[in-house]
Amino acid sequence: MSKPLDYRLPAFRTRDLTRVYGEGAAAVQALRGVNLEIPAGELVVLLGPSGSGKSTLLNLLGGLDRASSGQLWFFDRELSAMNEAQLTRYRRHHVGFVFQSYNLMPSLTARENVELVTELAAEPMAAEAALALVGLAERGHHFPAQLSGGEQQRVAIARAIAKRPTVLFCDEPTGALDSHTGRVVLRALQDVNRQLDTTVLIVTHAAATAAMAHRVIHFADGRIREVEIHDHRLDAEAIEW
Repeated sequence: MSKPLDYRLPAFRTRDLTRVYGEGAAAVQALRGVNLEIPAGELVVLLGPSGSGKSTLLNLLGGLDRASSGQLWFFDRELSAMNEAQLTRYRRHHVGFVFQSYNLMPSLTARENVELVTELAAEPMAAEAALALVGLAERGHHFPAQLSGGEQQRVAIARAIAKRPTVLFCDEPTGALDSHTGRVVLRALQDVNRQLDTTVLIVTHAAATAAMAHRVIHFADGRIREVEIHDHRLDAEAIEW
């Protein structure tokens, strides 16, 4: 993964991607032959009901799981052909994750939580700069218990972006938040996409989130039902849900 990425290529491409859990009569087909392209630098929303396959796809793109069949590329590198050591390097150097649960260390301040990632990165962003990007420049010395849910989620985003990932994967990042706080978190993700040119993929049930995306991928029954491309996008503050 050492040679430079060719940003003329899509960030991700898949060909007939499938994921089956279990065997025989108990087998569950989570993905059924998914074909897609995601251009680099876009903010993409993966939308669909629970069990539709969107989180499964996110896990495959993030190198957390392996496809049962089909092919998957990250720029010109075939993720589906990588061994575990190669996938680990891919995640370390190129991928940031944000989940619904914040997974912050309670005994560390916000700044120290972010620094956990910067110690492993090759060219990290300063923890203070990452916190400033998500609007928490003045909260770095606070512990998680002293922060609201939305602030904790923004610390989690700062931690994920501090290593300057090529792509940021967000699985239900506003699922545990009220609408006002959710918009603040979405604004942070929008700023990361715009200011760092990071490709951002958001898995969500919240259909209103689609209005801020360059591209919306609708999932149903393990398949892509529809892809919307938006020429005009809303700022996160204007989203209603």
